[in-house]
Parts: sequence; C-alpha cells; structure tokens
Amino acid sequence: MAERDGQRHLLFFFTAATLYCSALGGVTVYTSQQQVKVDENQPATLHCSYVGFSSPRVEWKFVRGSTTSLVCYDSKITVPPSKPTVSIPSSATIGNRVVLTCSEEDGSPPPQYQWFKDGILMPLDPKKTRAFINSSYTIDSKTGELVFEPLSAFDTGEYSCQAYNGVGNAKTSEIVRMEAAEPNVGGIVAAVIVALILLGLLIFGVWFAYSRGYFSRTSKGTTSKKVIYSQPSARSDGEFRQTSSFLV
Repeated sequence: MAERDGQRHLLFFFTAATLYCSALGGVTVYTSQQQVKVDENQPATLHCSYVGFSSPRVEWKFVRGSTTSLVCYDSKITVPPSKPTVSIPSSATIGNRVVLTCSEEDGSPPPQYQWFKDGILMPLDPKKTRAFINSSYTIDSKTGELVFEPLSAFDTGEYSCQAYNGVGNAKTSEIVRMEAAEPNVGGIVAAVIVALILLGLLIFGVWFAYSRGYFSRTSKGTTSKKVIYSQPSARSDGEFRQTSSFLV
C-alpha cells in the first residue's frame, strides 16, 4: 500500500512462482503485468497466462512474509471452513454397524475431515497403530464419515472431528461421548419367554375345544340331509300298492 497526493493506492506484485502450477516441468506460467496499482476500494484485475496445460486448475495465493494463503480456487473466492457439525449417537450396541458423520457448508475448496477419539488423532488404518488396533473402522476424509463395522467395547470414548482446506485455520467440532453397550440379553430372553407362553396358550385352547366337542358339533350341525328314493316292489292285485317311498 502506498500513499500519494493524499490518495492511497494498492500495489500488487506477483511472479510465476506465486501460482500453484508453476513448478511443473515443461510448463510456463506468466503475467503480462508484474505490478498492478489501483486505488483503494476500487476493483483490480490480475491476469494469468499459461502454456503447456490441457485442462489446468489455476489457484491464486496471497503471500505475506512466510505465510501463504489461498485466495481463489476453481474460479471461486476461497472461504475457510466453518465449525463442523457432527452426528454421533450417545449409545450404540456392540456388534452393530455404527456411522458417525461430520460436515460443514462454508469451506471453499471443500474441506478434508479427520476424527479424534479422546483427543487422539484417529489414523485411516487402525490396524497400523497400537492405540487403535482393537478397533475396526473406516474413515472417508472427503465425506467426513466414520464407520464402525462392527462396533466393539473398545470404541467407547469422546469423539470430535476437524475440517481443514488450507485456507485459514482448521475448525473443530463439539466433543460428543459415545458408549458402546452390550446387547440387551435380558430383554431378548423375556421376549422369547412371552412368545412361548402365548404359543402354549394357543395350543391349550385348541386342545380344550376339541376335548369339549366344539369342533365335532359344528361339523355335525353343518351336515346336509340326504333323501333316499326307492322304487315300489311288485305286489299282487288284492294287496295295497305303495307307489313310492322316501326316506329322510
């Protein structure tokens, strides 16, 4: 920033080295203006040209001393991530598949996520770290999902996640405790006993109905009547003749 004639000006100095892609071999990145001067609160246009890319991704970074900040990513002004929100059950059953989620909406570029248990960074592969070797989980650093499959007693603890994208400081979520609980064996046994009692009552009811003859009476009452017709027998002329007979 400079001041002349009572008016302040902003000075932009930039070289090819300030561009993310400038270090690649066989590629040229340059600008037509090494210095851009504009009045304060006025728009400024910075130009970037490149040769040797088929489909480049251009990033603008601001360098101040030893600090480098990402300014533009994917044609969008960068925003540091906001405090992520988490979805963590307070209690989950051992042996089940349990999913913990972490997300935020403001970061540009999209942030990466990492998880902490009891303040310790959880590695992507738990089997390679002694502290997590008894746990079985996967972490998706892009979506923020932490999946236990299956959950073990070892997984009881306090969990939090962190979002970072290289812009500003990483942001950490609230800490939530999750208890890994044993299956409710007593409830399962009680349900089985109740089911057996109901089945026994049903069987007893059917037996009692048969023993009292309820089913046989019903079947007799619904039997249809039969009508039998017989031809008259031959008789002599002096005898009484019955032309026909019916048996009901």
